[in-house]
Amino acid sequence: MTNSAHHASHYEKFTRLIMVAVSLLTTSTVNAFDHSHHEFNLLLKKYVTWELSGHNSTVDYSGFNEDRAIMRDYLEKIAAVSENEFETFNKEEQLAFLINVYNAYTVFWVSQHHENIDSIKDLGSLFNSPWKHKRFSLFGNIVSLDFIEHELIREKGRFDEPRIHMAVNCASISCPALRPHAYRPSTLDAQLHDNTIRFLSDNRRNHLKDGILYISPIFKWYKADFEQRSGSVLEWLSAYSSPLNKDLDFVNRDKIKIKYTHYDWSLNTRRRK
Repeated sequence: MTNSAHHASHYEKFTRLIMVAVSLLTTSTVNAFDHSHHEFNLLLKKYVTWELSGHNSTVDYSGFNEDRAIMRDYLEKIAAVSENEFETFNKEEQLAFLINVYNAYTVFWVSQHHENIDSIKDLGSLFNSPWKHKRFSLFGNIVSLDFIEHELIREKGRFDEPRIHMAVNCASISCPALRPHAYRPSTLDAQLHDNTIRFLSDNRRNHLKDGILYISPIFKWYKADFEQRSGSVLEWLSAYSSPLNKDLDFVNRDKIKIKYTHYDWSLNTRRRK
């Protein structure tokens, strides 16, 4: 083989390698997951409304059902994310993804049945709560809402973020509000902070009366998560500037009694007129 032919052969191999690399890069870019969660964000803005001075929100489930083609497109995209791809996301991308997945599956499921149920609990049975029902596609498996929340979002050592309890929504009145926007990595911390302030500022859920601190049962159910971050629920509450925290400044926190407010499992439905 002449030198010119030898060089031509190497040039052709190099060119082919470049073409393959460009092809892989283009495919990766085209198929990369959209962390703006565009479709879900569009529907949330359209069908979720802040209520009660922003302490709560209501959902037009009929609207979600009418736009189910957009919703299905979004659900197909999140279901297409493999576990390996998920592990390439940064921490904020992972947490925003999982919270949106939990909320989107909850909203879509309820929207299909909302006219015939009074509570998300009605989607369960005597032997199987709705949160344990395996019907949602994630990482190539069919999983439950409980799996998404407890095995992934609350997985110790991954996020250790108690504010997620102000973000995952159970389609109920006493649940922390479903935001009219999807969670995004770039705004995640601000969104979680805003959720927390809104939730703690709702005196139906959290208030001080006659020296007794009445707080949401969420702080009982997930007590360990708040203690892990701050040592105690009271210390965790103290980190947030809210009417509740200001009231606590006037009592002896060492002697304060804690009771839990009623949890209303009725659907957070916005009825159309």
